[in-house]
Amino acid sequence: MTGQLNWFKGGIALGLTFLLAVLLVKPIGVSTQFVILDGMIWNTFAKELIKEDSTAKSGYSSSNAYLNKSGGKYAKNIKKPANYSLIFVLSMILGGLLSRVLAGPKPSTQDKVAPAAWRQRFGDSGGKRYAFAFIGGVLALLGARLAGGCTSGHMMSGMMQTAVSGYLFALGTFTAAIPMAILLYGRDGEV
Repeated sequence: MTGQLNWFKGGIALGLTFLLAVLLVKPIGVSTQFVILDGMIWNTFAKELIKEDSTAKSGYSSSNAYLNKSGGKYAKNIKKPANYSLIFVLSMILGGLLSRVLAGPKPSTQDKVAPAAWRQRFGDSGGKRYAFAFIGGVLALLGARLAGGCTSGHMMSGMMQTAVSGYLFALGTFTAAIPMAILLYGRDGEV
């Protein structure tokens, strides 16, 4: 592979990153930051949403029960968003951009709009591809919040910590994802 890590080296690097995060800071999880972002936007228009509260564990409370859970932890992150989790999410975006610019694959113009497997099954419409990607992202995020965490939190960090819930989440994820991929794209790319 010219200029790229192969899957094995990438897996080792990802595993070491998760291990360092768990040992040095805390387990990695990302979907909560979307809740925090929503809360920040909401708090801009509803100033009474978050307030300082000396009786709360975090020093902040919210009129919204979800944002008030864990002693107002989410409420505090909304009022003071400059924390490890936000920096981690921003670093993921920056890291992806740097990887793409410095060493990432250079897709053809067609592949920038949609991968070949998508075009073969659903056509060349970029708008259709982006709409389905957006809907898929919304559904994945909704599922992550309903499950109490995302794939990085449940599956990757959870399995690393030998949490039974992490293994169950991984089993459920692949039990649903593999048949859905076969249904959408067929076996070996044949639809």
